Amino acid sequence: MSGDFLAMGGYGAFIWPAYGVSALALVGIVWQSWAAWRAAKKKLDALEQDGP
Repeated sequence: MSGDFLAMGGYGAFIWPAYGVSALALVGIVWQSWAAWRAAKKKLDALEQDGP
């Protein structure tokens, strides 16, 4: 039964790579957002240390 599920009615060769590409894109978006947040936090900390 699991072989039928993985085959997805003969379209598994197209569906699973699409899931993989989507997962990689989501991981990349999360990583980019996290890196931008760290850079902004670092800049904010530097600006707060300078004072008014």
